[in-house]
Amino acid sequence: MHEVDMTKCLLISLNEWRQRRDDPSAMVETVHLDVGRFTCVEPDQLVTTYNAVVQGSWLDGSRLTITDIPFVGRCLVCNSTYDPVPESAYRSPCCDHPLEEIVSGRELRIRSIDYRSAAGAALESSSIQRMR
Repeated sequence: MHEVDMTKCLLISLNEWRQRRDDPSAMVETVHLDVGRFTCVEPDQLVTTYNAVVQGSWLDGSRLTITDIPFVGRCLVCNSTYDPVPESAYRSPCCDHPLEEIVSGRELRIRSIDYRSAAGAALESSSIQRMR
């Protein structure tokens, strides 16, 4: 299951984030992820795996929100962007040239983390660029 490996990487990144904080007791409320369609990660399965793994940990009660990033290719012959599909072997619909450049869709990253300090301060957000 691909999502189990992705969840392990996510937890490593979140633990590293926690270690770098001035307040390691910060309570994570939401982890915002960008997940590209070409990663083959199923967002619903990733959320399910995450929820199961964080139970009883310092992340218990936190949740994932996932922004779906579309798969977009660029044809280097005609310079158009398009939605590559397996049915056409990802070839350009305008000139049938093979896919050579992926514009988006391979993203798998933590966009930001919403958290509260242990003292109960207002909700804060921390940007993080990690994962693939």
